[in-house]
This record gives sequence, C-alpha cells and structure tokens, in this order.
Amino acid sequence: MNDTTATGAVTLVGAGPGDPELLTLKAVRALQAATLVLADDLVGDEVLALASPRARIVHVGKRGGCRSTPQAFIEKLMISAAREGEQVVRLKGGDPFVFGRGGEEVERLRAAGVPVAVVNGITAGLAAVTSLGVPLTHREHAQGVVFVTGHPRRGGEGPDWHSLAQAARQSRLTLVIYMGVRGVAAIQQQLLAALPAETPAAVVQRASLPGQRHAVTTLGELAATIEREQLASPSVIVVGDVLRGVAAVRAQPARTRAG
Repeated sequence: MNDTTATGAVTLVGAGPGDPELLTLKAVRALQAATLVLADDLVGDEVLALASPRARIVHVGKRGGCRSTPQAFIEKLMISAAREGEQVVRLKGGDPFVFGRGGEEVERLRAAGVPVAVVNGITAGLAAVTSLGVPLTHREHAQGVVFVTGHPRRGGEGPDWHSLAQAARQSRLTLVIYMGVRGVAAIQQQLLAALPAETPAAVVQRASLPGQRHAVTTLGELAATIEREQLASPSVIVVGDVLRGVAAVRAQPARTRAG
C-alpha cells in the first residue's frame, strides 16, 4: 500500500436508473457533503442538482460506442483530489458494483491508500422490470435472476449464452442483459439454441425516466422488434417467464412512459 496519507476520501455513489426520487438518503447526503463530483454520462441534471452548491462537477462520460474518458485518468483524478483533501463523489448510473467498474476503482483507491466507501443504487435491470409491473423473481415463474453484460471487455470472451440459456430453462431463471442492444442478433441466436422462440422478452430503454420506451415481445422476435421500434442504448433486455404478466405477452409496440 502507498505510504501517502490521504486527507480526503472517495465515495462511489449509485445514482440509480435516472429518476432522482429513487436515490437513497445516503446517496443524497454524500452528494451534499462532496466538494468534487465526478459524474458519469448517464447521470441526469436532476440528480446533479442535489449536490452541494460548493461542489465542482466534472463530467467523465463513459458510454458504449461513444468517446469516453479513459478509466486510468478517472482513477488518477480521484486519487489526486482525495490527497488534496477533497471529498470526492464518483457518481455512477445504477449501482457502482453492477457493471459500473466500481470493483476496479475500489481496488485502485485502496492500493493508493485512499479511504473509499460505496453507496448502492437501484440498478437499471430492477428498475426496468418494475416499470413493466412485473418482478424479477416469482415462485411460479422464476427461482432466480442472472445479471449479465452483452458488451464484453475488448479482446475478451463474452458470456456463454448457450449455457446461460440452458440454466435459465432448467432452473427457471430470469435473464437481465445490460448493454446488449448492439449485439442482440448474436445473443438471440445463441439463446434460441436452448430456449423456445416463444419465451417472453422485453426491452426497456431509459428505465424510470420520463422518456422511457419499452416493447414486449418474444425471444424469437427480439432482434426484429428492437430494429422495428428503433430502441437504442441505454436499454435493458429481459428474457423469462416473469414477463407473462405483461398483457399476456402479446407482441407490443414500443410505448413511451408519460412524464
């Protein structure tokens, strides 16, 4: 561990799916105590408005397919600011420990001797199914849930979709796929190797926000539905029988949530 003593600290804060009313009280307190807020691209202005007026807000956007702030730069900025006595909030969409690189950042901060804490947020996968009025688990339909990324690390192998599909069918699991819209055709093809084409599926774009759009379909029509309805990132794909409660899972066109 680095011998440099940090006089400040870093808190990784989950901003939730976007609706500021879904923030935890602990998240709001952390924002109000911050002197520096490093905000991800998906964090909206209504959430940032809860920060202390004295806090500097720096946007360090990270979104798939777009130009992003290098991760190494963000980590160096957090460390240097904390060593200068700043109370740093690293504000992330959803939950810091669910596909938010929170684990990497905690390891880096601890190695540098910087005090770090984590405040959880509601992850987009949960907000997405809740917005449809269905659960992630159900005693009759789903005994568990799997959160999985559809956007593997560059140069790395992606999930074994065939094995996930087999597990989902055998153990009655709900699959919640983050960052899967761009690769949906390949994902669908591999899931269909073990799951029936009539398996319910849904896509929720911008979950919890006034501009939310969603479409309910089947696994066999998933890619075609996304293309037809022009659904894009940030979106969550949900596959599983818990969706049978959404209008009997008739293929539904994309619908926009009222503001």
